[in-house]
Amino acid sequence: MNMKRVLFIATFLFFTAYGSMASTHPTDTIVVNKNESKQIENDLDSLLNLWYVKNSIKSSDVKVLTLPDKEVNIKGISDSVLIARLNAIPSLIELPYNQRIRKYIELYTRRRSAPVLIGLTDYYFPMFEEILDKYDLPLELKYLPIIESALNPRAVSRAGATGLWQFMYGTGRMFRLEINSFVDDRRDPLKSSYAAAQFLSHLYDMYKDWTLVIAAYNCGPGNVNKAIRRAKGKRDYWDIYPYLPRETRGYVPAFIGAAYMMNYYDKHNIQPIDIKMPVMTDTIMVTKKLHLRQVAEVLKIPIEQVRDLNPQYKKDIIPVTVDPYSLRLPFEYSMAFLDMQDSIYAYKDSIFFNPKRVVITPKKYSKNNYYSASSYKYNYKPPSTKNKTKLKYTVKPGDNIGFIADWYNVKVADLKYWNKIGRRNMIRVGQSLEVYVPNKQVYKYKKVNAMNLSQKNVVAYKNTKTKGANTDFKFDKKFEYYKIKPGENLWTVAKKFPGISNLDIMKLNNFTEREVRTLKAGQVIKIKRKS
Repeated sequence: MNMKRVLFIATFLFFTAYGSMASTHPTDTIVVNKNESKQIENDLDSLLNLWYVKNSIKSSDVKVLTLPDKEVNIKGISDSVLIARLNAIPSLIELPYNQRIRKYIELYTRRRSAPVLIGLTDYYFPMFEEILDKYDLPLELKYLPIIESALNPRAVSRAGATGLWQFMYGTGRMFRLEINSFVDDRRDPLKSSYAAAQFLSHLYDMYKDWTLVIAAYNCGPGNVNKAIRRAKGKRDYWDIYPYLPRETRGYVPAFIGAAYMMNYYDKHNIQPIDIKMPVMTDTIMVTKKLHLRQVAEVLKIPIEQVRDLNPQYKKDIIPVTVDPYSLRLPFEYSMAFLDMQDSIYAYKDSIFFNPKRVVITPKKYSKNNYYSASSYKYNYKPPSTKNKTKLKYTVKPGDNIGFIADWYNVKVADLKYWNKIGRRNMIRVGQSLEVYVPNKQVYKYKKVNAMNLSQKNVVAYKNTKTKGANTDFKFDKKFEYYKIKPGENLWTVAKKFPGISNLDIMKLNNFTEREVRTLKAGQVIKIKRKS
């Protein structure tokens, strides 16, 4: 093994070895969690926002987007029939059958998005299959993006996993996907598929078992390795199943359920919608900075169509500086682009690429317009102070707006409004802040100003418990804690604590990658041990 490969594997393990065991006791369940079911159903809304999908669905298609009726419910299909169907699928990956898998087969064959998903496979599956075949991987792995992103290249999880294959930022960069203010290659169907093939290849080098590879793709090799150790060295997926994180216990059955649905949808009266994605596309290398609207308006192509074919360009700008970038167009427009490229590059270039074209004039502060100009809450309404008492808090070293809002159980936006704090959230040590709390809770919050940090964190934790966030959480005075705010992920939280990385937080909280993706506002997490 050469040194370059050794260094790659070392880096790979560093990024993926974190995680936790779900349970110390072998347990099993055949109940599909309601949250899993809801998550699988909710992807329809994001799918319907794709231009090609909206442009393909007719009013007559609405009926196929409703749940199938009881006549095609698998409750009327015997286990033996489902086993025979799974065995008939030509698959290098084992597709066993049990009652948990049956639940996922039922879930996928009754999902409202099935007709759209199956229609999109005509465009995506040939691409996936060609790349998987190039890496000598089982073609059945093409079903992974169905359970990861519902074939939506713009899919973004709560934790920031992005694209068809749901790469986290660190994993995407590790596989050399470009991610910056203008470009996110995790959203590029072609590049992300190559990265996924490489990732899956390296996982197979580790396990030599495709079911374990699928599990590790979901929760990371660290969790799979721990499960193997807890199972006394057994390396069969169903032997280590009870020791895997809860989410991963459902991931492989979901994969099998998706594989079944894609092969036998006709047996369940599912009628695919013909999504009019172009059968043939052409890739043009762009050598100058280009705006997608320049292409759309000159060639008379709907801008949404150009965006759907090039989802990696986040701001509609192809930011060429030195190296060329790719532009994907329907095949019939590629020659027109080449013939008219000088006109396309010149079209409204002074508008699209003039840095002075947008001038923002700050509004003069007043309580009526302050937040419309400086807050992310565009429809912000000043809070009522009726039945509330004003308290004073003196800013201490290490304080920030988010912490103070947590301690008093108020919104950050309200705290900023009361104290005329701008969008940079700047406060200074010794500054006196006004906070309004309910009259009935004055005694509780009047003490906060005199508390030390640990005592204030206990108050914040109790506030979280009253809201019902992670109620199984156990507070330990040996650690410092933080409450997740809307829109935050571990990377943005770690930036607030010098010397702490997102991986440190993951390890301290024993998070799996799936748990990181599903962090919720109000959830309390450990940040570090107290010194």
